[in-house]
Amino acid sequence: MSERRNYRRCRFIERMALSTFLMSALDGSQGFVPPSPATVSLSWHCKSLNSMTEKEGAADSRKDLPDYGKTSVDIEKIKLKKIEKWRRKDLNGQSLVEQTISEMEGDAEFQKVAEKLKTLGPAQVSKEERTKRRRALDSLGITDFDSFVNQKTDGEAAIYRKRKTPEVLQINIGLYCNQACGHCHVESSPLRKEMMTAETAAQCLELLKSTPSITTLDITGGAPELNDNFRYLVRMARSIRPDIDIIDRCNLTVLQEPGQEDLVDFLKEQKVHIIASLPCYSAENVDTQRGNGVFERSIAALLALNEAGYGKVDTALELDLVYNPLGAFLPPPQASLEEKYKEVLDENFGILFNQLFTMTNMPVKRFADFLYRRDELKDYMDLLVRNFNGDTLGSLMCMNTVSVGYDGKIFDCDFNQQLGYVMGADNNVFEGGLTVFDIDSLTDLEKVSIRHDNHCFGCTAGMGSS
Repeated sequence: MSERRNYRRCRFIERMALSTFLMSALDGSQGFVPPSPATVSLSWHCKSLNSMTEKEGAADSRKDLPDYGKTSVDIEKIKLKKIEKWRRKDLNGQSLVEQTISEMEGDAEFQKVAEKLKTLGPAQVSKEERTKRRRALDSLGITDFDSFVNQKTDGEAAIYRKRKTPEVLQINIGLYCNQACGHCHVESSPLRKEMMTAETAAQCLELLKSTPSITTLDITGGAPELNDNFRYLVRMARSIRPDIDIIDRCNLTVLQEPGQEDLVDFLKEQKVHIIASLPCYSAENVDTQRGNGVFERSIAALLALNEAGYGKVDTALELDLVYNPLGAFLPPPQASLEEKYKEVLDENFGILFNQLFTMTNMPVKRFADFLYRRDELKDYMDLLVRNFNGDTLGSLMCMNTVSVGYDGKIFDCDFNQQLGYVMGADNNVFEGGLTVFDIDSLTDLEKVSIRHDNHCFGCTAGMGSS
């Protein structure tokens, strides 16, 4: 094709040069006019093109250039292969626990928080957190959450206080985790030994059986997969309710822990919906928030899940990701960020997933300590209040979710659980209230009032955190 194009071009140039020469020669008034420099240049260029074409044709058959000419001209069909190094099968069976503990021991701020929790106890720590948030709001002239919402909506949004028929059963089956993330509102780590017993897990299954309105079983932790009763809970739930959406809140690195080599196969077999944490598509940001080397391990885990069929449009194996901001700011728009995640993860690693959820960080536990140390708690509370979105009130998780702690206590949501606001415990913290052994069905809780507090501004800011 290129040879014919060069040939036609050169013949045209030669004809133009000849025509110019003849016209000059015949024009007696002007006398003989020699070819112009431009004409000579064009003619020389034509000869050069012919020479190059001849050389290229000769090069196609040269034995000393064995690969020249093998590249197809259909360049749009050429695709780069993804780099296989990220799969990292060698990480299987390699625990992250020792490294996490080492990082915790070298983190002075973490040690202070751990000592404070040990000395004061969880109830007193939660009360102190609440006081700090309250002081921040007082300095901003903001009333309590319910009064604020009533004022903003002229009292027309009172529906958010009414519990709906339960549709989501969320179970935190333990605080033990192989990571110790900086934003963790559960304060999980390898040092936390609180785990749900088989008896409590069995009672949760009884409540699932007696509450047909439940469409989603959301299993979280810690790293829920590291609880001895995780697989029992999943298998029995699938047997009791074959149609239910079983969610595993996965930190990804757990897939490489010793004894979890068959975890991907198990999750696939039970058609478990995976919602995995990946707070950024850059190694630096992920490792800053979740620990050294976590990004590389997370990418390897996502590739393993893709190999099993997760995240692909032609399978029913759902793989969703969760984004949490690194600091005291709101997440970007979910749709735009999802598009960016998909572009970068596919281009750089060949990773596919279904959806991305953007979550506002709640000013509780580890993230609350982070804000307080940086003197940013007041500014963050102001950010949440300024961005109050009344449209989120009708879909707050506390309205249709029942959250169960590792000890069987019942809460309105996962955040209330970590603050110790047990259902039916009035204003007590971590004391009294209802457990899974006190009810026969989750619908028994529909008349129990929802407990709101100043951390709830996190669920109503921007697009919410529910």
